[in-house]
Amino acid sequence: MFKTLQATFGKDKDYPDRTFRLSMLSRVLNGELYDNLKHAFNEEKNDAGEYIKLRDRRPSVRYGLCRLVVDDSVSLLFSEGHFPQVDCGKGGETAKEALQRIVKESALNEVMIDAATRGSIGSVAILFRVLAARVFFDVMDTQFLTPAWKKDAPDTLEQVTEKYKVKGQALKDSGYAIKDDELKVDFWFQRDWTEESEIWYQPVKVEAAAKAPEIDKDKTVDHKLGFVPVVWIKNLPGGNGIDGTCTFPAEAIDTGIEIDYQLSQVGRGLKYSSDPTLLIKEPIYSDGTMVRSASNAITVNEKGDAKLLEINGTAATAVMDYVRMLREFALESMHGNRANADKISAAQSGRAMELANQALIWLADRLRISYGEGALLELLNMVVKAADKLALTYKDGSKVGKIALGAPLALRWPSWYQPTTTDMQSTAGTLRMLCDAGLMGRLTAIKVLCAQYDIEDAEAEKALADADMKERNADAQVKAAITE
Repeated sequence: MFKTLQATFGKDKDYPDRTFRLSMLSRVLNGELYDNLKHAFNEEKNDAGEYIKLRDRRPSVRYGLCRLVVDDSVSLLFSEGHFPQVDCGKGGETAKEALQRIVKESALNEVMIDAATRGSIGSVAILFRVLAARVFFDVMDTQFLTPAWKKDAPDTLEQVTEKYKVKGQALKDSGYAIKDDELKVDFWFQRDWTEESEIWYQPVKVEAAAKAPEIDKDKTVDHKLGFVPVVWIKNLPGGNGIDGTCTFPAEAIDTGIEIDYQLSQVGRGLKYSSDPTLLIKEPIYSDGTMVRSASNAITVNEKGDAKLLEINGTAATAVMDYVRMLREFALESMHGNRANADKISAAQSGRAMELANQALIWLADRLRISYGEGALLELLNMVVKAADKLALTYKDGSKVGKIALGAPLALRWPSWYQPTTTDMQSTAGTLRMLCDAGLMGRLTAIKVLCAQYDIEDAEAEKALADADMKERNADAQVKAAITE
């Protein structure tokens, strides 16, 4: 069915196949897959009285199963309680403070949530920008982007090209000098990101695509960062080298479409049950228009009859059971959350919740590699490199200065689920035993607890704990002396 719906959308031959594929997956993600179907589900016949096939109607019920799995996995990845902390190594406290402040001021948490959601179709790009000495991040869809990696360093971008069609009217609205007779003409818009510049080109008519575009010197910017300010993110391992594997496979999309149409049919049956068809066997006695209501009786003779063609709920129940089975199959294929909240009678520990949602955690754990250890660390390293070359400032105007790292940047991820009181007591007891046995330092133990207790600076927390412990030991010595 997914292929059938794709056929309703026109495929532009001027674009590569991946552009159409990504656009269709994006429609699935955003709930726009049925937008090209002209007829509503309740329209059984067209104006000519011809029957409209079900596949040509828009479902009246849309479950959005694929989007549900994407939102659940992204929530485990970058929600407020799951966003990782930055570790700059010993002696990198100032760098950590600077990076954490930039993360908050640039809303990097929201950027990563947006990127992980939009990138679930296969890939996404994040643009690093410095405007008025401040750091900003923009999420870009990759349908019209083409990356190029260095031959001697295949993990480093050499250039990213953006190229897509746009009408002359849109270009004129953007300030380009377009003739009035070219407002409906298609133009190619293009710009490139390199290690030194963001290059803009003059729009070129599609019919004259063979002509090399001219550089727009007024809009071209020389950032001179020494690296391409774009992070290219492949969603999951696999794919075609440019795009990763989509979070929701094709079979899950087909199952989701089947669920939408089955639920729409159930709704259609329920509407019919509330207003069934009236069957009258003549002869009858009527003085004109017949009104069906409890206060209006239908009069027939001994040979006449009147019945309501009703249906029972057996079919609806069978369809709902079928839909539940389809949902289980789709969630299993996508590694979604299959736990039923109705069956949980009491509060569960964090470990119990992990076991219940193990498949979803495995999915989020793989996404951590692409969006966390890959993309987020790369963005933070870009900030460090830019701070060495540019005089960056915070939102209040104060200077960032050079960011000196004590060690290569690393991320510390929190637990998947918030621990209960019992979990926290168990963790505290284990850490104390390890510290007393000399198998773990107190600073490492505090770093383990940072995520649970929302502690941003482990070094400062250890200093406070040491001072508090010293004060309590002094009080204990005074009390002991008084007792003696």
